[in-house]
Amino acid sequence: MIRQEEIFKKNSRQNPLLHFPRRKYIINSISHLIKEGDTLELTKRQLKIIEIVKDNQPISGETIAKKLGFSRATLRNDLSILTMTGLLDARPKVGYFYTGQTVEPLLFDKLYHAKVAEIMIPPLMIEQSVSVYDAVTTLFMYDVGSLYVKNAEEELIGVLSRKDLLRFAISNSAAEKTPVAMIMTRMPNIVTITADQTILTAGTLLARHEIDTLPVVDAENPKKVIGKITKSKIMNYYIQAGNAIENNQF
Repeated sequence: MIRQEEIFKKNSRQNPLLHFPRRKYIINSISHLIKEGDTLELTKRQLKIIEIVKDNQPISGETIAKKLGFSRATLRNDLSILTMTGLLDARPKVGYFYTGQTVEPLLFDKLYHAKVAEIMIPPLMIEQSVSVYDAVTTLFMYDVGSLYVKNAEEELIGVLSRKDLLRFAISNSAAEKTPVAMIMTRMPNIVTITADQTILTAGTLLARHEIDTLPVVDAENPKKVIGKITKSKIMNYYIQAGNAIENNQF
């Protein structure tokens, strides 16, 4: 997340008319920050300033300060940030206007560039010698949708889905004697992802291959599992992010 002070200092050097920037300049001045993956979080005072401007536009900086009980100098940085991000527009001798833009564009980058590492969960690994029956028991005991199979070197060698296990357990009476190595999906047919890839990429892979989970592997050792990411985790992430945006709309 980029600090607001960094944006203020950078743009104040570039633009001597900082407090009355044009909308076109505003968009251009922060576009490179968005592309680099930085995000900006507004303070409660900045959100309150936006509410005041919406209800009283056009309104001068002095009047805004008076309504908040602060000096004009105290709000200078807040007003600069809000104009640079395009949430407010300022016109000399007229005052501040609300542009109608919301915080969603500011949160877009955070939402769609978040990394798998932020929401991945610990993997559930089993030995390849474990029976299908025991694997099914483990599946329901831990309430998971898949199991990852490892060898003696702790390397990923297979994946077992809930469907794979139940299909075999129902149609075969030898579930207690059959090792999971006989029915698991093996390398190189296993789709994996690394922790530094985006959540959006993970969702795309899950949808493309019609699977429910992805092993998260070490970037330098693709056979070492460090976590897993599931459809439900991704869905929960976007639902929570969407609710957060909705609750902060103004």
